[in-house]
Amino acid sequence: MAANAESAVSTGALRSIYLNQTVEGPVLQCLQIKQLKPLQNKSTSDVERYRCVFSDITNFIQSMLGTSLNPLVQNDKLKKGSFVRINNFQAQDVKGKKIIVILDCEVLEELGEREKIGAPVALEENAAKEENGVKKEDDQKQPGAINSNNFYGSKPQAPPQQRPQSSRPNGTSSSTHGNIYPIEALSPYAHKWTIRARCTYKGDIRTWHKNTGEGKLFSCNFLDESGEIRATGFNDQCDQLYDVINEGNVYYVSSPCAVKIANRKFSNLPHDYELTFERDTIVEKAEDQESAPKVKYNFIPLSDLENVEKDSTIDAIGVLKEVAETSQITSKTTGKPYDKRDLTICDQTGYQCRLTVWGSAATSFDVAEGSVVAFKGLKVSDFNGKSLSLLSSGSMAADPQTDEAYGLKGWYDAQGNTESFTSHAAVLGTTGGGGRKDQFKTIAAVKEEKLGMSEQTDYFTLKATIVYIKADGSIAYPACQSEGCNKKVIETDPGRWSCERCDRAFDAPEWRYIVSVNVSDWTGSCYLSCFDDVGRLIFGMTANDLIAMKDNDEARYKETVAEATMRTWVWRCRAKMDTFQDQQRVRYQVSAANAVNFSQEAARLADVLKQYNMEQDNGLFVPA
Repeated sequence: MAANAESAVSTGALRSIYLNQTVEGPVLQCLQIKQLKPLQNKSTSDVERYRCVFSDITNFIQSMLGTSLNPLVQNDKLKKGSFVRINNFQAQDVKGKKIIVILDCEVLEELGEREKIGAPVALEENAAKEENGVKKEDDQKQPGAINSNNFYGSKPQAPPQQRPQSSRPNGTSSSTHGNIYPIEALSPYAHKWTIRARCTYKGDIRTWHKNTGEGKLFSCNFLDESGEIRATGFNDQCDQLYDVINEGNVYYVSSPCAVKIANRKFSNLPHDYELTFERDTIVEKAEDQESAPKVKYNFIPLSDLENVEKDSTIDAIGVLKEVAETSQITSKTTGKPYDKRDLTICDQTGYQCRLTVWGSAATSFDVAEGSVVAFKGLKVSDFNGKSLSLLSSGSMAADPQTDEAYGLKGWYDAQGNTESFTSHAAVLGTTGGGGRKDQFKTIAAVKEEKLGMSEQTDYFTLKATIVYIKADGSIAYPACQSEGCNKKVIETDPGRWSCERCDRAFDAPEWRYIVSVNVSDWTGSCYLSCFDDVGRLIFGMTANDLIAMKDNDEARYKETVAEATMRTWVWRCRAKMDTFQDQQRVRYQVSAANAVNFSQEAARLADVLKQYNMEQDNGLFVPA
């Protein structure tokens, strides 16, 4: 095995690459792997980045792994001592040092893992000269620990010598534009570069007005095989380039063009940096419009949304189950109206999710129910459960030509259109928004631990049965019909209800649940406050229907309330100190509820049992 591994390594391949010789699928040994530290002034990104040292026995070189290869490291396939075949890469000089950006590789597991083979030396700037007969110095450094100050992305010690090389000259370079830089390798310390990429998104021109002046801008996203990056043009560059760049086309973008740290407030892409067009930035449409990737998705199954942190940006694909009418809401801060449309998508995991599209995407939406739709750039919300919202920089594609879409369509046509789905609007996970852990508690534990009695709000999950519903008083309140308002309205005249906040009047209110229920488990009982979404689950109808029933058929109303009792739910709650009639008390509010999933409940109970040392505690069992 050892001899086979050594003979399989492509000795001398690294030097050949930098002599512009064609090297197909070189086999190298991985000497080191290190995760890149996030930039200090960059907001948290979910995408990890890794750099490695690879050896061809004669030389070693530092490299950056494309983010699409992260699973190789995360799944412990690519590790120190393993052997890989590099199928696609970009060779470059950055900060005066030679690196390669790995875009595609495969781990040769059959070769196993070995300690470093031979005594490789660093591939220095004079490596090419040695091939031409110039003597190389003997004091080459051996590969040591990867230093975070010795790789691109940090301040250079000397002006960089830019010689970007390509592993595939026939597809990634031209006589006009020279060698092409991969987007993955762009940083503020890369100069005289050209990228060849497809515009996957182009936003509208936006204007701003401030005390210091006014201006306009537009943004777009560029995608190549290595990654995706955002670019923005301001004022003159906005006028110059907006009509040049069109979504879906492939372009050459050449420096000078500023490379800055990505502003996560505006960019949902995983790249650490973003571009700002300058006066002399060159943008040219490529003749070949087919070789660049059209779009790159990283789909997350709908069932996994409960484990995704609030405000994360994800991609999702699903079957369009329901399409609501367009509605309009008014921003509380600016007072501007916004068009919105709620969609419901589902997938094979048995989950469905509410997804909101905005603006022109909402008003012009004309995709038929039952179609498969892929969404890129969705923001995750955890208000009343998990939901999704398409960002202004996001995109959607109906019936995309992908394996995931074909599989979804086949499943839905065969069986999915008759199945029932669990909604994330009412799903309880053990994890709340922002990575918060909502632990299962008994009612006795909630009271004994005095949850809610501190200054901070406490969160917990409870499995309990409804034993009593306060239905003699107000079980719902009359709310404003305006989208997103939900304020209580007052009946000023018979058949006329007014909202002081919206300054509007309606013929009838929109009734919304605000109901108090007493729940019990084997340790005790407590009251929970439930709102509209949870009330709909409890009674199986809207508050409008229940109030109408109460007014027209009192007996049926009481029967409906009685049927809602003695049912067990899993409640996701928050406990907080409240003041009522000058007295402080702990109030338990329900943020979401779900029927008991017996499979999940059995797994949870099994985990509880694992906490006991059954082998040592014989008292748990009675000998036969």
